[in-house]
Amino acid sequence: MAKGTLQTVDRALQLLEIVSEYPQGLSTKELEGLLELNKVTTHRLLATLENRGFLERVGSNYVIGLKMVELSSMKLNNIELKTEASPYLRQLVGVLKLPVQMAIRDQTEAIFIEKIHTVNSLRMYCQIGKRIPLYCSGVGKALLLQEEDETILAKLSKVNFEKFTPNTLETPGQVLEEIKMARETGYAIDNAEHENDIFCIAAPIYDYRGKIIAAISIAGEGETFVQHPTKEAVDLVKQTAMEISVRMGYRNRDKHIE
Repeated sequence: MAKGTLQTVDRALQLLEIVSEYPQGLSTKELEGLLELNKVTTHRLLATLENRGFLERVGSNYVIGLKMVELSSMKLNNIELKTEASPYLRQLVGVLKLPVQMAIRDQTEAIFIEKIHTVNSLRMYCQIGKRIPLYCSGVGKALLLQEEDETILAKLSKVNFEKFTPNTLETPGQVLEEIKMARETGYAIDNAEHENDIFCIAAPIYDYRGKIIAAISIAGEGETFVQHPTKEAVDLVKQTAMEISVRMGYRNRDKHIE
């Protein structure tokens, strides 16, 4: 075993790799032999992985669980999303000459999975993999558009509203009001709520189920950028998000284009 690794974790991963090679599954006794472990240790590993959804029992055998499928699907979807979105994001940057970001949701945070800057364009503190609270970002609000009002309030009530700038929203109710407005306009805004003097316009991306899976945003300077945005900027962000949605299998295009 490699230096610095945890033996228990290593064994659990080895167990998953072995089970994945047998579609029909393996019994506890078979796994004991393949892993060369005693009954107690094997049972504890199986119980833990089953409890977390990584394994399931079919009769007396263990097979790969839905949690493994879910994690694999998320990884593949993100790879596909970035691949499909890239040319559209670059086209958007080329037309507007503004930086573009794309993010997905993880609980009460947005995670940036893509960013494209232009030469001499506005620089943002945005790195791929960076997390940002949903309540103070355009992409974050766009990612919440399909949630029920009560769900939004309940989830955000558990969040510590950190004050990043003087414009950072301070309550779940304030965030909900902006989300309601975004549902009407088809786009959400960041009114310099996370970084001073950085304003964003964001729109959601849908998948084949009609579910919001990501959001894109453009960034500009000056409050006018979000308070009185140009029709071209808004239309292009919404159109780009919809074109990516179609590439991800979305078919109810007319519902979100005015």
